[in-house]
Amino acid sequence: MSTATLARTRSPLIDWLAITALMLGIFAIVTSEILPIGLLTAIGADFGISDGTTGLTMSLPGIVAAVAAPVVTLTTARLDRRMMLCVLMAVLAVADVLAATATSYWVMLASRVLVGLTIGGFWSIGAGLAGRLVPPRAVGTATAVIFSAVPLGSVLGVPAGTFIGDLAGWRTAFWVLAALAVVVLVALLVLLPPLPAHQVTSLRVLLDLLRSRGAAVALVATFLIVLAHFGTYTYVTPFLQDVTGLAPAAVSAVLLAYGVAGIAGNFLAGKATATRLRAAYATAGALIAAATLLLPSIGGTAVGAVVLLMVWGVAYGGVPVCSQASFMSAAPHAPEAATVVFTSAFQATFALGAFLGGRVVDAFSVSAVMVCGGLVALLMVVALWALRR
Repeated sequence: MSTATLARTRSPLIDWLAITALMLGIFAIVTSEILPIGLLTAIGADFGISDGTTGLTMSLPGIVAAVAAPVVTLTTARLDRRMMLCVLMAVLAVADVLAATATSYWVMLASRVLVGLTIGGFWSIGAGLAGRLVPPRAVGTATAVIFSAVPLGSVLGVPAGTFIGDLAGWRTAFWVLAALAVVVLVALLVLLPPLPAHQVTSLRVLLDLLRSRGAAVALVATFLIVLAHFGTYTYVTPFLQDVTGLAPAAVSAVLLAYGVAGIAGNFLAGKATATRLRAAYATAGALIAAATLLLPSIGGTAVGAVVLLMVWGVAYGGVPVCSQASFMSAAPHAPEAATVVFTSAFQATFALGAFLGGRVVDAFSVSAVMVCGGLVALLMVVALWALRR
């Protein structure tokens, strides 16, 4: 039975539950990747290392994911996508268990390599499956649901994980994520139909996409804004504790406020990208620049820090949406290829930002990294304006 015939015999409810399972899978992956942001100080203290060195737990998954996105997608292009997604979710569960039981920092880093492998493969494959699970008229909505996991993982996963870590220890937060990965694995096995290879992505398709002007603009903008964001946000917990003087419980509350603001930013950007994509992208960059540049001066007070983090949350909530939309508009005929390039670009810059931010923190201060990130975000806004002209 063909995929199209199978789709017609399935209940619409099952199709949307499958879409939800994909969304939860990406949510679990994104949260696993960036959870150390909220637990950075606790993880470093447990292993007896500095905040900057602990930041490698953020850099390593991004490096691996940047390589894994094209490699996994190309080498498994002819395999059933349902099988690949289930295997990758099982790998994520193993990675989170390994982190929760890590007896040394090197074991922790090994778990982060597995997280990176899962990100690169699952995100690239799963994000483009909406068209094979729902009718054509619902593809846009289904795609939006799947990609809502990116900002939700960014803006809700970290505060929730930080809260759990404060209550029961940082290892418990990874145990919870491992349990979520197992639940998603079961859901994928039950809800997804067989998904044999369809519109196989080749190296030539990827290279043709990279040579387009639209992809070049998307790459420049993504590189600068992701570098600015993760070079600073990776170290926001040490900033709130050391500069603002907040207790760990208060940091969790501030990150939760950031998360709520990020959800609003996601929906605002989702509407704006349909008609004013570049303006929405530049506005997000300008707000991130303003928030990070002002934090060293205004963020010394609790009120100032909360206000700036909420502005930052609204801005970053729109970044993944705008970035993905930029790559998709550059290659509407090859959605999986566009998603692969988006994933690689985003993750590679994510890793570089966390790494460079750690070097600035260790060499100077956590306030200095905020200023550096703000200047890079400003450069992104200028670049978008210049490339538009």
